Amino acid sequence: MPTAVDWITTSISTDLVRGALELEPTARGVLPHRLPAWARAQCGDGQLAMAEAQPSGVRLAFRTRARTIELDALRTKRVYVGAPPRPDGQYDLLVDGRFVTRATVPGGRTLTVDMTTGSATTTPGAVGTLRFADLPAGAKDVEIWLPHNETAELVALRTDAPVEPAPDRGRAVWLHHGSSISQGSDAASPSTTWPALAASLAGVELINLGLGGSALLDPFTARTLRDTPADLISVKIGINLVNTDLMRLRAFAPAVHGFLDTIREGHRTAPLLVVSPILCPIHEDTPGPSLPDLSALSSGQLRFRAAGDPAERTSGKLTLGVIRDELARIVQQRSATDPHLFYLDGRDLYGTADAAELPLPDALHPDAATHRRIGERFAKLAFGGDRAFSAPAP
Repeated sequence: MPTAVDWITTSISTDLVRGALELEPTARGVLPHRLPAWARAQCGDGQLAMAEAQPSGVRLAFRTRARTIELDALRTKRVYVGAPPRPDGQYDLLVDGRFVTRATVPGGRTLTVDMTTGSATTTPGAVGTLRFADLPAGAKDVEIWLPHNETAELVALRTDAPVEPAPDRGRAVWLHHGSSISQGSDAASPSTTWPALAASLAGVELINLGLGGSALLDPFTARTLRDTPADLISVKIGINLVNTDLMRLRAFAPAVHGFLDTIREGHRTAPLLVVSPILCPIHEDTPGPSLPDLSALSSGQLRFRAAGDPAERTSGKLTLGVIRDELARIVQQRSATDPHLFYLDGRDLYGTADAAELPLPDALHPDAATHRRIGERFAKLAFGGDRAFSAPAP
């Protein structure tokens, strides 16, 4: 640490953090969570625990005259046995709403996952430090977006000038729930996931409850959405129900109704947008589960395949085509008494022509360019003109 800097250490508390629903005190600092403790206690699934603790959409937000900022953090990075190394998690720096630079935190723990056996092991690591220097002079609003794809335990925030919480600019709060695609999957950085891009284009505050592998119509997720203050709400439903092969058609429709009913208990008139899955060719007409393609894995590539049989649709197995039809029907039925409920076909965000131009690299997840395209389209289709989010209900 340079001795010429007179550092001010500021406690990382809820008034400096946006997008997290809870900060868990740890022996070193705080761990942001995107589900509250009571919800986490209702499900012991390791995939959910990993996803909700990866702070997609979570950012430090403060006002300061500082020219230099340091952040100590302990990261947990995922490694998949036999697959190419995943990129390091990025921390994006925005000043007065404009991207300036990004950096990674060295050190940290490693979570090694063997997809062929389902086992996982954690290797300990040290706290690392990232440094942003030569910031513009004068008072400014600073945001540090935390990685969307690795856990970040926040240990210390140091600056060379005092900080205070960022002022409330009166922007609408958009609460979104979805799968790993909404969490960020293979986006380039946390401020360029499709929900973050859409929020920036629309000028709204994002709370991203995209939970990789865990958009499963869980009641505790619905209650979390119900209890979280928001002006605009969207739920993207479908892909995880297929690739986990969790549910049959008989259970699906009542579960969707119950999920929406619960959200409406806390948000009676807020615009509520139901989004069906984007195009995913392997599961359009073939049920799940999704499994790693072992032939690709043996050659160092991570790809997925649909392990179901199209004939199983007659027994109630779900495909993306079945889910889209059912979601459209449910929204049409409910909108007769709920004028603030809307539907968006996910293929309008990423469809057949897009798949030909920008195929999903692993057959499930969009890459960085596709995240940008989806974000731009969502901003136009959800927020533009007379769309669902164009005029928040009082």
